[in-house]
Amino acid sequence: MSDTCIFCRIVKGSISAHKVYEDDLVLAFLDIHPSAVGHILIVPKVHVARVEDLTEKDSLALFRVLRKLVGDVQRAVESQASTIGINNGPESGQEIPHVHIHIIPRFRNDHGGVIQSVSGKGYRYRDMEMHEIAEKIKKSAGLNRRCGSDLAPSCFS
Repeated sequence: MSDTCIFCRIVKGSISAHKVYEDDLVLAFLDIHPSAVGHILIVPKVHVARVEDLTEKDSLALFRVLRKLVGDVQRAVESQASTIGINNGPESGQEIPHVHIHIIPRFRNDHGGVIQSVSGKGYRYRDMEMHEIAEKIKKSAGLNRRCGSDLAPSCFS
């Protein structure tokens, strides 16, 4: 835990929050600067800045709570859908260096746009470039060629 991190202080109880879920590893609460009614944040109770630095246990706990709460939030505020987002690092817009998942309820004609619009005009690949980048990602992830996109533990080197 960090004494300077606002989310750690919420987890400790030194800053109040409108909590919607809590267990030993995860806390979920209303965002104080919501993009929509019912906008919540789900945070691990450990202070970790980036998703890739979470332990497997904390990652599984975080995404288990996401899976449970997304439908609950939508039903509670009568939204038709939601946008789920993680800003992973300051270049992505992460303002608080503590992993957190946004669940933002979405409503027909809310003009919120699609998540792909966050980085400007988008990017168009050439076919060969797609192949090269896919291979670089598989190599970086330690995947062998026969596994392709299968992320099963047996596929890692």
